[in-house]
Amino acid sequence: MGTTNENSLYLRTVNVTRYVTPLREGGSMPAIAEADDGFLYVLKFRGAGQGHKALISEIIGGEIARALGLRMPELVFANLDEAFGRTEPDEEIQDLLKASVGLNLALHYLSGAITYDPTITKIEPVLASKIVWMDCLLTNMDRTARNTNMLYWHKELWLIDHGASLYFHHTWQNWEEQAKRPFVLVKDHVLLPQASELNAIDEEMKALLTPQLIHNILALIPEEWLDERSFETAAQQREAYAQFLNTRIQNSSVFVNEAENARQALI
Repeated sequence: MGTTNENSLYLRTVNVTRYVTPLREGGSMPAIAEADDGFLYVLKFRGAGQGHKALISEIIGGEIARALGLRMPELVFANLDEAFGRTEPDEEIQDLLKASVGLNLALHYLSGAITYDPTITKIEPVLASKIVWMDCLLTNMDRTARNTNMLYWHKELWLIDHGASLYFHHTWQNWEEQAKRPFVLVKDHVLLPQASELNAIDEEMKALLTPQLIHNILALIPEEWLDERSFETAAQQREAYAQFLNTRIQNSSVFVNEAENARQALI
């Protein structure tokens, strides 16, 4: 699903035709919705609590995952018409729909998928290490035993929900320094005990995430979502994301060492 051509990346745009049901386990209250291409999607709303910053994290995290060869449902832009909120009886959902008119983000719905359970299924070390490495890069705090954000579908492991990644961009304070810091929350990562190949896969991961690829992923972010007041233009904000990610990739030994130490403390 999706494309990882080095020279260009592209997300399809669909129009939401039917609101099916809310997914209330998420704090941002995503929903299952049907689009005009006939497929079901998990719809992430721009009007939810974290706004479009969570959607930016979803694009960056999802497309980096895909570039690293990890399984990720197709991401699409999803247009929401203003008529949607009018017939919804639930006032909270109605407000969310009204606040989300326009361009949102959605993931292809993996029908029949089951939540990954670490007590039942063990992930092989190389795959576990790649996922832990990526989550350290993205500072993704949301892949714990309590909330794994991974699904088993057709006997394969799929990653979902990167909206809590890149938490630095909620304030942009000292973001240049934060790019070089270890990810201390890796100690709670659900796959850390199995991630025994972090050092072995480090160079491979870095080689895949070229500055050009990072540039192409960031080019997917709609201009209207890049409205951080810390920057004069959307282009400057996009460049700051690029600088953060490229710096973090270049200094991956910092977060790999932190993950290795946390893993040794666990085992």
